[in-house]
Amino acid sequence: MNMLQFEKNLYELRDKIEELKKQGEKSGQNMTTEVKHFEKLADEYAEELYSNLTPAQKIQIARHSERPNFQDYVDRIADNFIEFHGDRVGTDDRAIVGGPCEIDGIPVMLIGTFKGKSTKENLVHNFGMPQPQGYRKALRLFKHAERFNLPIVTLIDTPGAYPGIKAEETAQGTAIAVNLAEQAKLRVPIVAVITGEGCSGGALGLAVANKVLMLEHSYYTVISPEGCASILWRDASLADKAAEALKITAGDLLKFDIIDDIVKEPQGGAHYDPDTTAKNLKKKIVKNLKELMKLTPDELRNKRYDKFRTKGVFVK
Repeated sequence: MNMLQFEKNLYELRDKIEELKKQGEKSGQNMTTEVKHFEKLADEYAEELYSNLTPAQKIQIARHSERPNFQDYVDRIADNFIEFHGDRVGTDDRAIVGGPCEIDGIPVMLIGTFKGKSTKENLVHNFGMPQPQGYRKALRLFKHAERFNLPIVTLIDTPGAYPGIKAEETAQGTAIAVNLAEQAKLRVPIVAVITGEGCSGGALGLAVANKVLMLEHSYYTVISPEGCASILWRDASLADKAAEALKITAGDLLKFDIIDDIVKEPQGGAHYDPDTTAKNLKKKIVKNLKELMKLTPDELRNKRYDKFRTKGVFVK
């Protein structure tokens, strides 16, 4: 497991415990008392550490290279997933993956951004940064879901839409804007989940949903902390300060009514126990789908529209 910088003291304490165990085995000494003492210290330190994470530390967890990605969740929460390819105009952006499946017996259209866990995988999936053709593919799947009355579930983990010249030339902004408008009009339930990074329009292009959930250590923001610090203070090294000011953690966004619920993660983050994370995620998705499936198509559309039209505070 790759250690994050703020976890260094905890890892050193756990290494000490392993040294004591090996020392006892090698020497034949009974080190049980000493081991239990340090294990208690490690448990107490871990509880204190992970219960008081700063926004910057939560961002480190959200960006962890071993954090579960779209495929990890498909393997754990979906049955009979069939991937649909292409935007029907000649391209297939691998940064967005989707297709029909079942979640706890409920037929759904599952769509998500795909971050790789290796350089090779990230090159295939463009580091989870969709291009216009990715949003057009997502839109095709949205329409397909509506045609066959399938609820939509989106799993979002992206540093943002791809900002390259080619993406701008092929109407990145327009592709996202069209998705925002079309999602608002869909007559099926939509549940969106921020599973890691949820940056800017790149994330919002998949998140105009009846219910928006966040994993406990994910973040959802109009701009990355580094980008914010560079604009406000001309210094990207002040990203931690920006992260605090932006109020982008799940707890803050629930308080501001930007999201609807938080999915609990294991201590330390989803990468420490993907199975438990997926179990918690599945439970929340199913709960929200069952509630939304009681509504009529018009109610679903109107409530979703009203939800986003009433966000924010208007000051005269």
